[in-house]
Amino acid sequence: MIKKTKINMQSDKLYNSILQLSRSKIFYTKFSLIDTFQNRLHLIFIHMSFIFCKTQQSDKNDIFKLFYQNVFDLTFKKIEINMREIGFSDTTINKSMRSLIKKFYNILIECKNYSKKSATIKDSFFNTYLKHNKVGNIVNNKELIDYFNKYEAFCFDSNPDSVLRGEFKFNYKEF
Repeated sequence: MIKKTKINMQSDKLYNSILQLSRSKIFYTKFSLIDTFQNRLHLIFIHMSFIFCKTQQSDKNDIFKLFYQNVFDLTFKKIEINMREIGFSDTTINKSMRSLIKKFYNILIECKNYSKKSATIKDSFFNTYLKHNKVGNIVNNKELIDYFNKYEAFCFDSNPDSVLRGEFKFNYKEF
């Protein structure tokens, strides 16, 4: 039981780190994303996906599987709670949750070989899932691509044990 409680605390810590990254002002200022519920969810999904991809490649340990399943469950539980607080009905929430889980898995698949994809494909990926303030203009996601290139590198350089402990601190810096 102690392990389960510890995993819950660590999952919560990782979720909060991902949430903090996804709420960063840089997305809504420098990258010109619209500050919407949907954009925030998609940012959470993209950030989570890179962490999950790292783990899928390197660790088959049961403790990691349990931890990441717990992070997944916690994330969707919190999303559901937020939707209820906003005032969505039960029917709308159930339908939306199915759709969101499908989107998460689509994003996860897209992030699997992210580093091998061209800038054009990455640009298309971000235009599919993230909405920008620049309505009617062609959006260049060069800076957003740079952010996630660095984030992916950070995730793949991170020690899985430190992620498991909830020690996940990505700090984006431009060069």
